[in-house]
Amino acid sequence: MTTPLTVQLPFNRDILGRQFTPAKRGDKPAGARGYWILAQEQNVLVVPTPDGFRLPHGDSPIPLDGAEPLWLGTYRDEPVWVVPVAPETPTPADLARETVVPMRGTRLPDELLSLGGMAMQALWWESTSGYCPRCGAPATRIEGEWGKKCARCGYEHYPHLHPATIVLVRDGQRVLLTRKAGWVPNRYALVAGFVDNGESLEACVAREIKEEVGVDVKDIRYVGSQNWPFPSQMMIGFVATYAGGDVVIDTDELEDARWFDCTALPGLPSRHSISRWIIDNYGQP
Repeated sequence: MTTPLTVQLPFNRDILGRQFTPAKRGDKPAGARGYWILAQEQNVLVVPTPDGFRLPHGDSPIPLDGAEPLWLGTYRDEPVWVVPVAPETPTPADLARETVVPMRGTRLPDELLSLGGMAMQALWWESTSGYCPRCGAPATRIEGEWGKKCARCGYEHYPHLHPATIVLVRDGQRVLLTRKAGWVPNRYALVAGFVDNGESLEACVAREIKEEVGVDVKDIRYVGSQNWPFPSQMMIGFVATYAGGDVVIDTDELEDARWFDCTALPGLPSRHSISRWIIDNYGQP
């Protein structure tokens, strides 16, 4: 069995290494100074530099108006604070508004993408976890954790990650790729779908491929994973071997699906995604 490669991709916290420690470990800093992630929809406000971009540093570069920033953790030995910025707020003159979404042509370096992705997942959790999902009473943060506890019934709940499989289907010198409506012309990627309740990852792979493109697969093998903070997915990557059947497209999910020769691939996702990583590392027989 081949050992999966190490997935060095943005949005995986591993890419930050020992430079980052999550906020659930250690005491919250007393003062709001350090690095700032100013999240405006799916963008962050950053400082342009001759070499690219960096996070604002020091005091908050925008008025907090009494709001308490969210402590994300420690980066390069300094606190990282997250502040949601209203969509209509103008960008300060010394900052730039940059997307974190790869499909929109992000220009941010991988470390800032990873920090920005974690910040947006944390804000999403804060916006969806204020009340107990069991009884509806207010929930408060559990000390030293990201989870919340209900003030009434004591129920605890934690940030939700939604597992989805993504798979490269191979058949000798060809691979099966798909595209969705609305993608840029000639852009193709891999079959992907969310894991159902009670379903194994391997069963999800086989089911999604059968449902979306009509073929059967065998030799399903895990190869790596990527956190995907749009808003809170975990993409679990596989490769599989074609085992039979004709391509039949689920037009509710896909615009097209077809076999491509490994030496004549169409336009592919950017290097930021596990879809591209799997194709680059496992697309050849």
